[in-house]
Amino acid sequence: MEPCRRAGLSGVLVSSEAQAQFYVTGVFGATQAEIEHHLEMGRKLLAAGQLAEALSHYHSAVEGDSKNYLTFYKRAAVFLAMGKSKSALPDLTKAIQLKPDFLAARLQRGNILLKQGSTQEAREDFEAVLQRSSDNEEAQNQLMKANELEELQEEAQAAYHQGDYSTTIALLERVIEISPWDPESRELRAECYIRMGDPQKAIQDLTPTTRLRNDNRAAFLKLSKLHYSLGDHHESLNNVRECLKLDQDDKECFSHYKQVKKLSKQLDSAEELIEEGRWVFLLAPEAIDVCSEAHQRDPRNANVLRDRAEAYILNQDYEKAVEDYQEAREFDGDSNDIKEGLDRAQRLLKQSRKRDYYKILGVSRNANKQEITKAYRKLAQQWHPDNFQSEAEKKEAEKKFIDIASAKEVLTDPEMRQKFDAGEDPLDPESQQGGGGGQQGWPFHFNPFESGGSFHFKFQYN
Repeated sequence: MEPCRRAGLSGVLVSSEAQAQFYVTGVFGATQAEIEHHLEMGRKLLAAGQLAEALSHYHSAVEGDSKNYLTFYKRAAVFLAMGKSKSALPDLTKAIQLKPDFLAARLQRGNILLKQGSTQEAREDFEAVLQRSSDNEEAQNQLMKANELEELQEEAQAAYHQGDYSTTIALLERVIEISPWDPESRELRAECYIRMGDPQKAIQDLTPTTRLRNDNRAAFLKLSKLHYSLGDHHESLNNVRECLKLDQDDKECFSHYKQVKKLSKQLDSAEELIEEGRWVFLLAPEAIDVCSEAHQRDPRNANVLRDRAEAYILNQDYEKAVEDYQEAREFDGDSNDIKEGLDRAQRLLKQSRKRDYYKILGVSRNANKQEITKAYRKLAQQWHPDNFQSEAEKKEAEKKFIDIASAKEVLTDPEMRQKFDAGEDPLDPESQQGGGGGQQGWPFHFNPFESGGSFHFKFQYN
């Protein structure tokens, strides 16, 4: 045989004897002894549960001898032990290509394909095993499962297209039991849950599909939108970011990202202000707009309606708050938050139709004591009855003055103000259990202007 040149040793002639040694050492320069060493170390490490180290040795063995079907099969076993069935599949396929009658590899590949929901390919592997070993019990059982799975998949699709989502979910329960690694079945069941108004269960099904399917941007986007609809803006943001990690130019993901990012920033700021005890009402109109946009996209979302109702309350638009809470109750009648919110909104609406102490003094609901006292002094001076001459003007001034003084008493007393903010007028006899007579409208429990026309009250504006 004519001499040849060994790869990497340019210019060096190799004899026939050296050529033989070259074929023994393998393409990458590993001797048969070294390959056997890697295989033995891989076996021991696998038995000891040191999977990453075992895998490293099997990689070296495969590189040293790419024609040995057992080497591929053993590396596939490590991948499976690590829970990496997708990586095991190519090695099992290579082992079968090198040795078509290798039944153990065919059976293992068929099991993986069945769990992935690939019924046709799985059936072919089980049938191939049974052709060579007709009494193989595992192949027989798995072939029956493959046939059952195919029937269930067809029935589930038919029920879904007929709009029978409960039946679809029941059928998919068994489908997913047989093929837990099939993303399509979980995605279909998630869609059923969405249509039945159960986004939480849809999220539970969709979450694993992001790992089961490569580049599953659609699942990340849908998860983001579901979390968004539930008011969980942090999880919504996390999922849409995962979508953009896969493709930063994905237009749909980027559009949703901007929307969620804006809302998340607003809500985080609002939460910080609330934790600091500062209610910023300038945010209310913007919050109403954001919630209205979300409501248009998901009109049956009770949480969006609840949030908008709270924004209406901040904006002192109690009628709309009551309407939103009533609508939210239709979609989620079991929520205590919605029941309590509706009750509070109704009390505030009733209260607003009587006396609104904030409006009387012309201050916002987040006004501090200093602002309230300042507004009170100005109005008390303006509406003191001694400033008016005619009886009609005096009577009007008296009414205004009593309201102004009542407003100051309620809003500068923390306990009374808390009651008023909760929708209860602490000076209204109807709001008090066992309340007294009608004189409670005046802070000192008598009306000085009713003691005679000649009485002149000197108020100290404190």
